[in-house]
Amino acid sequence: MQAVQIVLDEQLLKAADHAARRSKKNRSELMREALREHLRRLEIKAMEERDREGYAKYPQIVEEAVDWEAEAAWPAE
Repeated sequence: MQAVQIVLDEQLLKAADHAARRSKKNRSELMREALREHLRRLEIKAMEERDREGYAKYPQIVEEAVDWEAEAAWPAE
């Protein structure tokens, strides 16, 4: 692992330390997990954007569409 230095404002540092204590992790582990999650969300966003662009470029024609509402089995409330 590589050590890095980051700058956090006092309020964010206190919140991070509090979260680390509550989750029984050290600050570095909490930051690594937070960064991994953020990067995962960015990748999901990028994939969704690629999908949107693809569907906009090649829209579904009516004959290909399936009425999923009619096919869905929704649980009884």
